[in-house]
Amino acid sequence: MSKYLIRRILQAIPLLFGISLISFVMMRIMPGGPLAGYLMNPKVTPADVARLERLWGLDQPIIIQYWRWLISMLRGDWGWSYKTGLPVLEMIFNRLPNTILLMSLSYLISIIVAIPIGIYSALKRYSVFDYIFTIFAFIGVAIPSFWFGIMMLLLFSATLQWLPSAGMMTVGVEFSLIDRIKHLIMPVLVLGFVNMASWSRYMRSSMLETISQDFIRTARAKGLREKVVILKHALRNALIPIVTLLGLSLPAIVGGAIITERVFAWPGIGGLFVNSVYSRDYPILMASLMLTATAVVVGNLLADLAYGYLDPRIKYE
Repeated sequence: MSKYLIRRILQAIPLLFGISLISFVMMRIMPGGPLAGYLMNPKVTPADVARLERLWGLDQPIIIQYWRWLISMLRGDWGWSYKTGLPVLEMIFNRLPNTILLMSLSYLISIIVAIPIGIYSALKRYSVFDYIFTIFAFIGVAIPSFWFGIMMLLLFSATLQWLPSAGMMTVGVEFSLIDRIKHLIMPVLVLGFVNMASWSRYMRSSMLETISQDFIRTARAKGLREKVVILKHALRNALIPIVTLLGLSLPAIVGGAIITERVFAWPGIGGLFVNSVYSRDYPILMASLMLTATAVVVGNLLADLAYGYLDPRIKYE
C-alpha cells in the first residue's frame, strides 16, 4: 500500500506541472490582459502602463514569467492580486473555508440521499417508488443549476420569504447557528441536486447488476436474512463503481460551486474566481486552478484507495 501511495504521488507531480504550464500559457495568450482596463482610461499614460508591465513582469517572455511564478509558488509565495494588491494566499484562504463548507455539506447530503434511494429503487424495481424517483432523476440531470437556484430564490426568498436570498450570514446580527443553516439550505440543495439525481441512478444500476450475481443467490440459498444479504454482501460490491463516480465528480462539484456561489452571493472561491476572470487577475486564477486540480487528483487517489477496503481481491503493489 505504501509503495502504491508513493508511486501515485510521484505520478501526480508531472500531471500538476503540465496542468499549471498549459493554464499559464493559455491565460497569457488570451486577448486583453490585466492592463486592458488601464488602456481605456484617458488619465493613464503609456509610460504608466509600461511601468506596470515591468512591475508585474508582464514584459518578459512567457516561459520566464512561468518559471518565476512556479518557483514562487513552490516557495509558498502565491503573488499579489493585480486588482486589489492583496496577497493571493490571504485572499484565497479567507474564502476557502466557506467553499469547503458548502461543497462538503452538498457532497455528504448527496451521498446520504442518493445511495439509499438507489438501493431501494433496485430492490423495488418497476414499483411506484421507482418510477417517481426515475422522473426525479431525469429532472435533476436535465435542469441547469443556475436556473434551479434562481427558481429557489423566487420561491423561498421572494415569494414565501422563508430563507435569506444571499450571503452566508445576516448583516448586523451576531453569529447564530440557525441563521447560518438558513443561509446554507438553498445553496447546498442546488449544488447537491444534480448529484443526488445522477448518483441514485448509478447506485440503482449497480445494485441491480450485483443482486443478479451467483454469490447473492448462494447467500440467499444458505438461509441468510435478506437484510444481511443486501447490506453485507450486495451493497459492498455495488459501491465499487460508485466510489469511482464520487472521485470523478469532484470537478463537476467545483464547477457547480462556482455557479452556485454566484447565484447566492456566497463568499467563497467561486465568486473570487469569476471576478478574477473578468479582471484578468492571473495570480488568483492560477492559484484557484491549481487548488482545484490538486483536489481532483487527491479525490481520485482516495477513490482508488477505497477499492481495497470494499473489495479485498484488489491488491496494491
